[in-house]
Amino acid sequence: MALAARYDDLVIRPDHTHDQPRDRYTPEDHAVWRDLFRRQAALLPGRACDEFLAGLKGLGVASDGVPDFERLSDVLEQATGWRIVCVPGLVPDDIFFGHLAARRFPVTWWIRQRAQLDYLQEPDCFHDIYGHVPLLMNPVFADYMQAYGKGGLKAAGLNALHHLARLYWYTVEFGLIEQKNGDLRIYGSGILSSKTESIFCLDSPAPNRIRFDLMRVMRTRYRIDTFQKTYFVIRSFDDLFNATRPDFTPLYAQLRGQPDFTAADIAPQDDVVTRGTLNATDGGWGDTADA
Repeated sequence: MALAARYDDLVIRPDHTHDQPRDRYTPEDHAVWRDLFRRQAALLPGRACDEFLAGLKGLGVASDGVPDFERLSDVLEQATGWRIVCVPGLVPDDIFFGHLAARRFPVTWWIRQRAQLDYLQEPDCFHDIYGHVPLLMNPVFADYMQAYGKGGLKAAGLNALHHLARLYWYTVEFGLIEQKNGDLRIYGSGILSSKTESIFCLDSPAPNRIRFDLMRVMRTRYRIDTFQKTYFVIRSFDDLFNATRPDFTPLYAQLRGQPDFTAADIAPQDDVVTRGTLNATDGGWGDTADA
C-alpha cells in the first residue's frame, strides 16, 4: 500500500496530532521494526551513552514490533512528565516548538520500508521512538528539550531559527558525549537509529570531533546528504543544559556579524577531542547515513 494512502484519511487535529492508527501496521511493518531494533540492540552496548541504554530499558521499548505510543507515554510521563504525540510526518516549526515547550514529543506514526533500512530522508517511528524517546527518560535531558522548545518559539520572532536548528542538529540528532570514565559515546538520535553512522562516528578517523561550544555550534553549517563531517562532544547533559539555559537574544545579535563555518572546518580555537584507538580507514565508509 502506498504510504500516502495509509494516512491521507487520518483525522488530523489543529496541532498536527492524530491517534496512532495501530490497525494499519502490516506484518511487514512489524518485521522491519524487529530487524532495525535487533541490529541496533546488538551494536549499541559500548557505543551508546549509559543514559540512553538506561532510558531504553526503563521505557520498555521492545523488539517484537511497532510499540503502542500510549503505553510508552504513560511510562514516560511517570518518569519526567513528557508524553508522545502521534503526527503524520514533519510538522511546521511553530507546532514542533510548541509541543516541545509543553513536554510533548512528536513521533511519526509510519515506519520505513525494507528497501530503506539503511537510509531514509525523513524521520519514521523507529528514528523517533528508538532514537529520541529513551533519553527523555533522563530528567536533565528532558528539561533541555523543553528549554529548546521554548527557545525555538522565541527564535522564530528573532529571525534566528537557522542558528537554533544547528544546535538541535549537533546535539539532539548527532551529538557525542564523554562519559565519566573518559569513553566517547553516542547520544544523538540520528546516530542511534543508524547502524552505519553508529560505527562511523566513533571508529572512523575521517570526521572532526570537537568539544562543544555553543557559539561555535550555532555558526556551523551541516550536511544532510552524508555522514557528519564534524561531531561536537559534550562532557555531560548538565553541562549541555547549563550552556544553553541563558537567554539567546544577545547571542543572536553577536552571530549576525560573524561568518559561518562549513561542516568540515577546524578553527584555531577548537578543542579537538581525540580517541585512543581509531582502527578504521576513511576509504571504507560510504556517503549516506540514516535520517
